[in-house]
Amino acid sequence: MKGSCLCGAVAYEVSPLASGLHIGLCSCRSCRKAHAAPFNVYASVPRENFRWLRGEDKTRIYESSPGKNRHFCSVCGSQLVAEHPGESNVLLRVALLDEDPGARPVEHIFRSQQVPWCDWESDAIARYEEWGPSGEPTARNTQ
Repeated sequence: MKGSCLCGAVAYEVSPLASGLHIGLCSCRSCRKAHAAPFNVYASVPRENFRWLRGEDKTRIYESSPGKNRHFCSVCGSQLVAEHPGESNVLLRVALLDEDPGARPVEHIFRSQQVPWCDWESDAIARYEEWGPSGEPTARNTQ
């Protein structure tokens, strides 16, 4: 499986795992802030199954909490992977995979820090396959 950042400057590859990807969701404050989203979608993979294809020199590292490094593209800002140096696995950012990983999330951690406004199951949310009826996002600031 291959993954890449928004601008395409950085790309990586993950060799197949015998057990498949173990995908999880994380709603911790750190992940929400780093991804500007209500949760992060991650998969833990052995380091030996991960390799940079291009742009490693364009990556930067931010230590978001003691011992946890988040790697991101210095051009577009996409979060790429996270790691605890010395540990055997890295944490992929699943949304950056360029193909369907063939797995679905199996856990959701830090639900105690979940944002109250994210309710995907609400019947009050209009759903569209592409843009809304106006051809652009319909939620607007009314102030």
